[in-house]
Amino acid sequence: MVSTIKEIARLANVSIATVSRALSGSPKVKEETRQLILKIAKELNYNPNLLARNFVKGKSNLIALILPDITDEFFSEIIRGVDDTAFLSGYYTMVISSHKNRSLVESIHTIMGAGLVGGAILLIPFLSKEIKEALNHERIPFVIISSDNSQNSYSMVSIDNYGAAYSMTEYLIKKGYTKIAHISGPADNNDAISRKQGYIDACKDNQIKLKKNWLVDGNFTMESGNSACKVLLDLKEKPEVIFAANDMMALGCYEVIQERGLKIPKDIGVTGFDDILLSKYLNPPLTTVKVHINELGITAAELLLNKMGSQSYAANRKVKVSAELIVRKSC
Repeated sequence: MVSTIKEIARLANVSIATVSRALSGSPKVKEETRQLILKIAKELNYNPNLLARNFVKGKSNLIALILPDITDEFFSEIIRGVDDTAFLSGYYTMVISSHKNRSLVESIHTIMGAGLVGGAILLIPFLSKEIKEALNHERIPFVIISSDNSQNSYSMVSIDNYGAAYSMTEYLIKKGYTKIAHISGPADNNDAISRKQGYIDACKDNQIKLKKNWLVDGNFTMESGNSACKVLLDLKEKPEVIFAANDMMALGCYEVIQERGLKIPKDIGVTGFDDILLSKYLNPPLTTVKVHINELGITAAELLLNKMGSQSYAANRKVKVSAELIVRKSC
């Protein structure tokens, strides 16, 4: 039998209103009565109905975290950062994926417009016109995790993708590499666009020849890294090192290179971006860019909680999370 406030009231011989006040910590309830109600609630394994509590208070203690996917390690770290920070302030995190069964615009309208959540954090790879229109109609505070630096209308947390990719490419050049390939992420993803531009500019600034067929498109998955690496290894003039725009694509490169009996970095070097947990356990360990992924989630949650606690939602802020080169043995 599901425990209800009505049942607790009957057993404590008090009104439903008294039970509600006791469970919400109201000072109007005598301490002796409160303790009795709490004791009965515990014995009945009572869990408060969040929707009902939110309705009574006129505010929600739920935060929506809307992600394009929830299977990648990158996203799990963001979830952990948001959830830990929100929980410390008395909020719960509801994670929604817009990857397969619903579009991001659908998620914005459905989740943010339902009155269920008090605020939202959205990871948006690319701020399209449709997404901007959807966001402009919302009336709850929100924060965006994205690298679309052209936007000033929203509070936004981003990674220094360009600077980190530039630094990685320069590091490879200083090591003596002149034939540097790049596997980029999706064409409609701002992180991928910035990383690709960092690679291109570092090559140009250091007078390193850019060959068109050394720049291969991927989509941030291991499978796409696998396919792109096959394309690069089948070229007549092969690159000396592959800079993959994320670690999952670098993993795909490892698989192909090892299948072909080649050695990393003796025959070809590989580097990545993100520094997911698996990177340091590869053979050889992967040289990559460490993104403080957990910090992305923490920073976004802090910005949102600040907006939710302000009468005017607080001013929009743009925060850039640092990234650093992690040198291992893959190049």
